[in-house]
Amino acid sequence: MTSIESVTLEVPDPTVANAFYAAAFGLGTQVGVRASEAPTTGFRGFALSLVVSQPSTVDSLVGTALDAGATVLKPVEKSFWGYGGVVRAPDGAIWKVATSSKKDTGPATRQVDEIVLLLGVADVAATKRFYVDRGLAVAKSFGRKYVQLAAPSGHVKLALYGRSFAAKDAGVSPDGTGSHRMVLGSDAGNFTDPDGFAWEAASV
Repeated sequence: MTSIESVTLEVPDPTVANAFYAAAFGLGTQVGVRASEAPTTGFRGFALSLVVSQPSTVDSLVGTALDAGATVLKPVEKSFWGYGGVVRAPDGAIWKVATSSKKDTGPATRQVDEIVLLLGVADVAATKRFYVDRGLAVAKSFGRKYVQLAAPSGHVKLALYGRSFAAKDAGVSPDGTGSHRMVLGSDAGNFTDPDGFAWEAASV
């Protein structure tokens, strides 16, 4: 099964970015950074979602992200779907931290259960067909509104939204130009999807 093994964020200063992510989220090898000065403005067309088990974990991760220099896009709050918030890292990447649970069920932790890459695309159905043709399997599909692609345990999951909905979910304007400043690593080789998101062969 084709899947995302890693996500690489392109940032102005990798040393600064690595320090932020270590302090904010303590992420491992699934998310990395590399240097880039590629021009980009506004919404870069994606957000990374950290799915956790309970509200106290959301509070902990968002709290350390803010302490490390992130800014709030959507404050942490309860909603009909659960509990979560959205922040922007100093390098400009958007991070959503959320749980479907509205109550803590155990001691507070910083455990991230899943990382989901949310892509805002021009045509959800067309992009879904593109990825299915390249060996990705569909886990959930709600017409032209939302698609989640299957991934083995431990890999980054991929979800597709319409661009305007993805921006609204992140709390930003959908307007944006230039580089996405993000590359997906997998065993599927090098290619670019219909919305300009680049895939590269993951380093071994």
